[in-house]
Amino acid sequence: MNSRFKQTALMSCDSYKLGHADQYPEGTTKVYSNFTPRSNLHLNQPEGYKDNRIVFFGLQAFLLELKEVFDSTFFNCNKDEVVNEFVEFVAPFVGPKGFDKSRIEALWEVGYLPVEVKALPEGSKVPIGVPVLTITNTLPEFYWLPNFLETWISSELWKASTSATVSNIYKRIISNYSDITGGSSEFVMWQGHDFSVRGMSGIQDSAKSGAGHLLSFLGTDNLPAVKLIKDAYGCTFVGGSVPATEHSVMCAGGEEDELQTFKRLLKTYPSGVVSIVSDTWSYWDVITGLAVQLKEDILNRVPDSLGLAKTVFRADSGDPVKIIVGELFEDISEFVDGNCITSIGDVALEIIRDRTGEETEHGEHGESEPSGIFKCNDKYYLVKVQIEWNRYDKQYYYIDSVNLKSIEEVELTPAQKGSVECLWEIFGGTTNEKGYRTLNQRVGLIYGDSITPDRCIAILEGLKQKGFASDNIVFGIGSYTFQYCTRDTLGFAMKATYVEIEGQPFAIFKNPKTDSGTKKSAKGLLKVTLEEGNYKLQDQVTQEEEQQGEFRTVFKDGEFKVLESFDTLRERLVGFN
Repeated sequence: MNSRFKQTALMSCDSYKLGHADQYPEGTTKVYSNFTPRSNLHLNQPEGYKDNRIVFFGLQAFLLELKEVFDSTFFNCNKDEVVNEFVEFVAPFVGPKGFDKSRIEALWEVGYLPVEVKALPEGSKVPIGVPVLTITNTLPEFYWLPNFLETWISSELWKASTSATVSNIYKRIISNYSDITGGSSEFVMWQGHDFSVRGMSGIQDSAKSGAGHLLSFLGTDNLPAVKLIKDAYGCTFVGGSVPATEHSVMCAGGEEDELQTFKRLLKTYPSGVVSIVSDTWSYWDVITGLAVQLKEDILNRVPDSLGLAKTVFRADSGDPVKIIVGELFEDISEFVDGNCITSIGDVALEIIRDRTGEETEHGEHGESEPSGIFKCNDKYYLVKVQIEWNRYDKQYYYIDSVNLKSIEEVELTPAQKGSVECLWEIFGGTTNEKGYRTLNQRVGLIYGDSITPDRCIAILEGLKQKGFASDNIVFGIGSYTFQYCTRDTLGFAMKATYVEIEGQPFAIFKNPKTDSGTKKSAKGLLKVTLEEGNYKLQDQVTQEEEQQGEFRTVFKDGEFKVLESFDTLRERLVGFN
């Protein structure tokens, strides 16, 4: 018995592929297929960040893997052994007529993959409906090979491109708020941090997904992704992380000695950035209590060679928006005469009355003693009112009168203030040219649980409304983002659009009448052009036209024609943004 699964070239497919060679019309000598994102209806694109383009990524890594696996498990093996192993494996469940082993033997004798792969440049943004690659056979007897590889191509490429697309959404969100609030543009590349490894479908899946993330960001804990990029692309600097604790470290010191655990960690890392999980027991006690006791220790850490000496507090539980931002209270300063209590009460009463009316179903009896907290000249006031309800013809309720019940100045709780404001009160910081505040660079925050693009926006928008710049937070983006995707998120599919039979060309296509139109394929030979920075598809082109356009031959007859560095891909993606 083998101790683990070992991928082999011939068995990296669906079983129904084994019989397709016999199902094509007699005399078939060429099959030409493409791989296309067909829909982004299932992609989370918040309002204001919608883009009909996907980020194409992962082909070079896949083709290197494809060649390596074919060489090591097929071409470089004994023909009889590898063919017989294949026959013994597939015969029991597809039957003796489910495949023709002579085709496998003929492929082994060629000694390489007789296919040509053309593709758009990786790192490009490609509109939905435009193919990212085409594949065809280069020897007539292997017409069956392009679509035999479909399973492998599809399963390996959809995730890398989908994760690259999703991370680019985060990048555009964070960059936008950086522009609005004057946050550090250099820090944007570190604000999206890959936390996903443990929640993915295996290490290889994590590596491909995490590599896509690193097209847009530098922050990652995904070592498999870094390894994949270095092996398959090469890169001047892939990305990085910082020393960080986990709950077992914090728990080991005991709840009563949590302060000493923090002190020990700060001594262990006297310089540079260190991230300390802070919600093992009571997060708000850490942010408002221990942070005060640790202030001198934190401020006295020594900058490293990059000038960094930052202590990062990490929360892993609770509503991420409320943990970071706190609550947002309406500022009525401009409508009030100074800090006049009477004036504050009058304004707040009107707001509460209107809000209660809007939130109450028409004709229903609403809340009788609603309240609200309001901000006025950097102070907060709890205002309570009493509402009298009446009825039209004893049937439909309406607000008859409103009276001020009480008003008092209140001190917000840490949870109401949020993490950024709490740390600002302790450590202060700077105010940038656009009037937004950034925490003292000796402290920082990261949140890494259940982050989504919508929550990312809510956090940055909440900080903006509170007068804080976008660079006060790092987002730990995990499997809650990257694993909640499928091949259908971008509708990736590989379809044949052209065949040659008895030397005659035939443009083919699919267009199911029972489908919404998503599954309708292109037709014939394909050409993609780049017009005003956007790729456009032309189908049913001539053989001469198919040789033109933006598709480049990247792999042919077992040899690579194009190999690019990850630096090049990153630069290309920036150009498309």
